[in-house]
Amino acid sequence: MSVRPYRDIHRRQSRQIHVGNVPVGGDAPITVQSMTNTDCEDVQGTVEQIKRLEDAGCDIVRVSCPSEESTQALAQIVPQVDIPIVADIHFHYKRAIEAAQAGASCLRINPGNIGSRARVQEVVKAAKDYGCSMRIGVNAGSLERDILEKYGEPCPDAMVESALTHARILEEEDFYEFKISCKASDVFLAVAAYMQLADACDYPLHIGITEAGGQRSGTIKSSIGLGNLLWAGIGDTVRVSLSCDPVEEIKVGYEILKSLGLRHRGVNVVSCPSCARQQFDVIETVRTLEERLEHISTPLTVSVIGCVVNGPGEATLTDVGFTGGGRGTHQVYVNGLPSHRLKDEDIVDHLVKQVEAKAAEIEAQKDTQRKAEAEDTASAGPAAAE
Repeated sequence: MSVRPYRDIHRRQSRQIHVGNVPVGGDAPITVQSMTNTDCEDVQGTVEQIKRLEDAGCDIVRVSCPSEESTQALAQIVPQVDIPIVADIHFHYKRAIEAAQAGASCLRINPGNIGSRARVQEVVKAAKDYGCSMRIGVNAGSLERDILEKYGEPCPDAMVESALTHARILEEEDFYEFKISCKASDVFLAVAAYMQLADACDYPLHIGITEAGGQRSGTIKSSIGLGNLLWAGIGDTVRVSLSCDPVEEIKVGYEILKSLGLRHRGVNVVSCPSCARQQFDVIETVRTLEERLEHISTPLTVSVIGCVVNGPGEATLTDVGFTGGGRGTHQVYVNGLPSHRLKDEDIVDHLVKQVEAKAAEIEAQKDTQRKAEAEDTASAGPAAAE
């Protein structure tokens, strides 16, 4: 029995595929991905952007390859980055073959757009030869003409029919190493389509609200749509589509997963909105603190509360807590317990040091545990492998 059943999320059981060395689906962690917005032919600029995405925690990155020159550039990009690359291919089957040869880990395609069955077979052969998986990418804005004529407009039934039709094409070629996306900019349409698709197949699902908008509006739409799906256990890899720096997509993706307890990376800040009871400038403190803590990838929680009404209670549930007190003297908590007091003048600097120390302590504990497990395995000898 679960201690807190109201927090339980039961993930949909999907088959597992691999994008490079990253497992997607099954019992693998939900991955977070983004897409470069540089010109792929700009090798240095694209590599630099992928490196920034890697630093932010990106698991998989997609790169658009619309031309032969871009797939040639891809061959130079792949060896310079550490995360698997999905080559975005829409129409020309030769680009898919070239991308596979260039080292792409996954091909984003619509098999129905590739052309004849012979061309599909060539793409599948290249994927098998070079160890590529695929993503069938269905979008409400680009459904096939015959499906639109059948249903009259983009709707969940139309999107799912498109996805399953494309899936059958790959299945008939004895290729099953693929995931499916079924995106729409309309939250209701996207969520309904994904829920229907989740019931109709066991393939891993790449979820997202496409063309969600700018940073603020897109974050809200994505949080509503992805939050509903993830809470229902649907989704094996996520992309938050924002009209802004792709790094922000990774940050938002992790925040959505953290809020549901599905994946933890970096510092989760619990803070109050502030009111007349606040004993220090909560808003500016939190804004600066979040910026200063972006370099920490260790999962931990920090509470920053302006007064003693909720501060002590929140602090008992966090790794590092800070509660405002009278006369410019505040309380710092560590591991949920009162630790020491702090004056106004150095709040952010002090809390950054406290969080960094806590993160280092957590990582040291992990290292000790890993070493102990390795020693146990080694001491077990050949018997452990039997």
